[in-house]
Amino acid sequence: MTIKKILFVEDEENLLNSFSFILENEGFEVFKASNGEAALEMLKEITPDFVILDVNLPGIDGYTVAKKIREDRNGRTILIMMLTGRHGEDEIVNALETVADDYICKPVKPRMLLARIKSILRRSEAAVSSNSGDTVSTGDISLDLSARTVKTGEKQIKLTRSEFDILSLLMKSPEHVFSRDFIISSIRGDDFFITERSIDFLISGLRRKLGTYGNLIKTVRGIGFKLESDFRND
Repeated sequence: MTIKKILFVEDEENLLNSFSFILENEGFEVFKASNGEAALEMLKEITPDFVILDVNLPGIDGYTVAKKIREDRNGRTILIMMLTGRHGEDEIVNALETVADDYICKPVKPRMLLARIKSILRRSEAAVSSNSGDTVSTGDISLDLSARTVKTGEKQIKLTRSEFDILSLLMKSPEHVFSRDFIISSIRGDDFFITERSIDFLISGLRRKLGTYGNLIKTVRGIGFKLESDFRND
């Protein structure tokens, strides 16, 4: 794995410095910011591969920083991990639905943080390698796996990373029923803790964004979800 640039945004100075030191010892190039304003200024000069972003930052909070990253063209492929002391499931779901690739709660042990970062980077690199130049289509839904864009007809649909990964999984094997556990492990990895209810939220958001084409995604009671190959406006 080539040297990766990590932007670590954390207002707790001891945590910022100690974890940055650990990441540097693992071969990462680390840039540090103690608040949202400093992070956004730094992002004008660098494009990191990975951002570790505390939610409860002074001034501009972590969610706002993450949204600004996603709004920038160069930020669409940046991997974002939210770091916070909050443990509510609704907050985790909201982060994953909108801006985050992962979400980890404090207190966190260095080995766990490193494992999660490396796992996300490996999956991201594998996806880019295997999907380069590929497109997948079902009816009028078309996915460009390399550019990570989605169209229904000529209309481009904006999806979160999690929504895109779920749709990609379903479209690659239409009519196949995927369990919630399989979906979780496929898009997040076995080491990622998220409940089945969270997957239901993500599926609901995906259906809503696809409009009438969301009817292609069917719930198979007691098992999981599948994508029908034939469009039915019901």
